Amino acid sequence: SSPHLVQVRERIRINGQPISKELFSKYFWLVYNRLEETKDPAHASMPAYFRFLTIMAFHVFLQEKVDLAVVEVGIGGAYDCTNIIRAPVVCGVSSLGIDHTSILGDTMEKIAWQKGGIFKPGVPAFTVAQPERPLEVLRDRAQELECPLYLCPELDAFEGGHQVLELGLAGTHQRSNAALALQLARTWLQRRGCWGLGELKEVPPGVELAGRSVPLAPAFRPTDAMIQGLRDTEWLGRNQVLPRGPVTWYLDGAHTTSSIQACVRWFRQAALNQDKPHDGSEVRVLLFNVTGDRDTAALLKLLPPPPCHFDYAVFCPNFTEVSMASNMDQQNFNVTLENALTRCLENQRTWTRLLEEKVGQDPWLPAPLRVGGLLQPAPARGTLLLVPPAPRPLNSPALVFPCLAQALRWVAQGRDPQLAAPTAMGAHPHPAASSGAVLLREAAAVHVLVTGSLHLVGGVLRLLDPALSQ
Repeated sequence: SSPHLVQVRERIRINGQPISKELFSKYFWLVYNRLEETKDPAHASMPAYFRFLTIMAFHVFLQEKVDLAVVEVGIGGAYDCTNIIRAPVVCGVSSLGIDHTSILGDTMEKIAWQKGGIFKPGVPAFTVAQPERPLEVLRDRAQELECPLYLCPELDAFEGGHQVLELGLAGTHQRSNAALALQLARTWLQRRGCWGLGELKEVPPGVELAGRSVPLAPAFRPTDAMIQGLRDTEWLGRNQVLPRGPVTWYLDGAHTTSSIQACVRWFRQAALNQDKPHDGSEVRVLLFNVTGDRDTAALLKLLPPPPCHFDYAVFCPNFTEVSMASNMDQQNFNVTLENALTRCLENQRTWTRLLEEKVGQDPWLPAPLRVGGLLQPAPARGTLLLVPPAPRPLNSPALVFPCLAQALRWVAQGRDPQLAAPTAMGAHPHPAASSGAVLLREAAAVHVLVTGSLHLVGGVLRLLDPALSQ
């Protein structure tokens, strides 16, 4: 799976656990040296990062003699380097979203064509409810590749008359992922000779499908092991809540419009479920960053009030510290600190503009706070970076920090035991930062939503839970 959050070993797991450092090192050098010895002198370059790790993962699984390998594609499907498996047991396509448009295309139909590229002749494939046109593209791809494609019934259909299926992952969107997982598991079990879970029947061409373009797979009663598996599933950085006394961190690596919408629904529900402080002093903070060619404005547009009513929006690069020498697993050599900060400042301006538009539309929003002046900080000295966007009305201050450590220290204000309090040297005497610091220190509850990038979430997890780096 990709990407990793804290350590690269997370990408290659056996029985749910990342492979050990010893195994990773052993197989890394074995594969590296073999490739080095056999590469074409005319094209003397090693495979790119993701391709290398894909080759290495296959080698690990073969050498360790796993019974079953679950392989997640990197980007798309048709041309992804994971798509060299000629005869998988089963294929699955989860809910489609607009992402990686420069590679996959700028419409859902183009993206569906790429995703359908993993279908194989005679190998059953499953997908979940999709918009009509993309679903038709998946159907056409399946027919072209002679692959029997089925639509998963809703998770409710698996519950029957017995108890509701509990999911270890929060968020209503995880129910469609769970329904897909059950169908994939059923197919593997049937391959192993385990029957009694409902039989898949191929639908001949031209048969009426009751208004659907793809036949519906039969539901079945999940086994006890499946019920436990759904209940015990953990996946860091996806709808994850970390309560730390007065500060509660909500982590979700959403980075597409559809996943941000799902994240907002989850956050509102999760934050509402928290006990309200008696004195009512609650502060909400958004910590946000994006990577790649994503449309930041389209993502940010889904976050201002309503629905979330953030008091502060904090933008910072995915770098844990200004100097990244401490953790090479999270270093991206394709992005400079200057480029990352420039993007954060653009995000800040976008947020400010969106808030101004909301203030103009919504008479119930609180009176705007005027923030003026321009600060040119020196990130190299490790000071707090704040560049307020001109003396125009602001409903909620938007702050930019040069790294995650400084952003988290400012948000937590010493109230999270894992994070040191911000030093006096590390903060500018600016109204937005200093008044915010007072509010954050005195609030009975601080709710922080971290989203926009799995790499951002990974950096935050590394700081909040150092055990993950071990």
